[in-house]
Amino acid sequence: MVRTTITIEDDVATEIARLQRLRDEGLKQTINAVLRAGIAAMTKPVRKSRTPYRTATASLGKPRLKSLDNIDEVLSFGEGEAYR
Repeated sequence: MVRTTITIEDDVATEIARLQRLRDEGLKQTINAVLRAGIAAMTKPVRKSRTPYRTATASLGKPRLKSLDNIDEVLSFGEGEAYR
């Protein structure tokens, strides 16, 4: 057990006093419970809830080429016959 002196801000002191009355326990027990709960909450890994990324679909129409396997055909279509 460690004895120490701390300064507690007014809003925190008010909440600790409220919890002390609610739980019907001493100040020491209430502060230890609050500190344990706070430490447990702060040491848990934080899971960020992510919104799934969605891409809107768009119709591009029918493909102009049936296949991209013939690179000679693709280049002649894209750049004309003078691609060479």
